[in-house]
Amino acid sequence: MTVKANLEMIKQQINEACQKVNRKPEEVSIIAVTKYVSTERAKEALEAGIVNLGENRDEGLLEKWKVIGDKPVWHFIGTLQTRKVKNIIDKVKYIHSLDRISLAEEIDKRANGLIHCLVQVNVSGEESKHGLAPEEVIAFVESLRQFKHISVAGLMTMAPLTNDENFLRSCFSKLRTLRNQLQEFQWEHAPCTELSMGMSNDYKLAIEEGATMVRIGTALVGEDG
Repeated sequence: MTVKANLEMIKQQINEACQKVNRKPEEVSIIAVTKYVSTERAKEALEAGIVNLGENRDEGLLEKWKVIGDKPVWHFIGTLQTRKVKNIIDKVKYIHSLDRISLAEEIDKRANGLIHCLVQVNVSGEESKHGLAPEEVIAFVESLRQFKHISVAGLMTMAPLTNDENFLRSCFSKLRTLRNQLQEFQWEHAPCTELSMGMSNDYKLAIEEGATMVRIGTALVGEDG
């Protein structure tokens, strides 16, 4: 199917999920995850009306950037090695995987303008997942006030690959609760308006639990293009 047709179907499902919980569809941004597809397929996503593109490797982002440039809002959504920050820092607006001070230091050192960062949280506690434990998040976010080029836009999590809806909901709701706690501090450096959670297999549940950014690859652009 074309990206446009996939997008129409996804938008319909986003509308239905929002209606269930009295949210507005405009509150949810779709990030097209283009890591498994060609630059041509990524361009097709832009032509279909997608604004946000997400890549999880610096090589993939740079390859597409050479052709597409800054037309989309670029999101770096994968694990970011400190030594790779310099490769992508002037090309992305959002980094979804901030999880340690050494990475924050490098982002702050390399950035020319404000970088919107989401703190990655390992809500499920899986050993294979990156991110902070939930109980570490508040102190970590507070410590980021020292970096003038970092704005903490919100939190991100990767839910486990499971069909257990109750477990998925509990992961998403825990992240929302944590985000709400951070908002109560009203820290200038950490507006924490965003919740980046939900992918192709679980984005409807994530939206019902408060997601403001959903990272959709396979269901939107497929796995190769």
